[in-house]
Order: sequence, then structure tokens, then C-alpha cells
Amino acid sequence: MPRKPKRPCAYPNCPNLTDGLYCEEHKTIVNRQYEKYGRKYKKNDRYGSAWQKVRKRYVKLHPFCEECFSNGILTPVEHVHHIKPLDEGGTNDFDNLKSLCQSCHSRLHTLRGDYWTKYPQ
Repeated sequence: MPRKPKRPCAYPNCPNLTDGLYCEEHKTIVNRQYEKYGRKYKKNDRYGSAWQKVRKRYVKLHPFCEECFSNGILTPVEHVHHIKPLDEGGTNDFDNLKSLCQSCHSRLHTLRGDYWTKYPQ
């Protein structure tokens, strides 16, 4: 089946032709601008100095990944994960937190569907 013809890049004054909205050269620039100016998420509102204090106390009490520790593996904590996310009504209480290594944290968010599905390209 024939493909659609390529069209001009939507970036101002770009002469390149592309299959999508932007050419490869401008796709990263536009994504960077979106992350900086267009995205509604305000990290500092949720993860400011108050969160850093709570996180520090929690890591002191739970220095190893809780998922790995339950399997008998000692892996240092890299992330403190909210079991019920803040945007879904979760809190910074210790019973809503879990210390995790990078791989366990990524796995939980992938299984939950947070990566690759919220912001389609």
C-alpha cells in the first residue's frame, strides 16, 4: 500500500519534509519547549523542601529497596515512591510511601501505565 506523501515540517521557516508534524531536527526542540513552558505539571509544588525533609526521614528508616528486600536482596534506595500518587489524593504519610531502587520504581510505573501512555508523541 502506498504511503502518504511527506509534508513540510511545522517548525517556522523549516524547508524539511517529514512524515509527522516536525522533522527529526526540530522534534527535540519542540519537546524541550513543551516540557519547559507548556506542561501543566509543577514539580516544585509537590516536591519542594517539605517533601525533601519527609523523604530524608523515610530513607533513614528504610535504607534498602523494600521490593528487593522482600526477596532477600539488599539494594540501596534510590527513590521514595508514593503508593497512592499525590495527584490521585495520596499524601506524604509514611504508610503511603515505599523505598525502591531504580529498576523496581520503573517496573511499578510501567505496570501502572504511567510511562509511554500519558503523553503520546
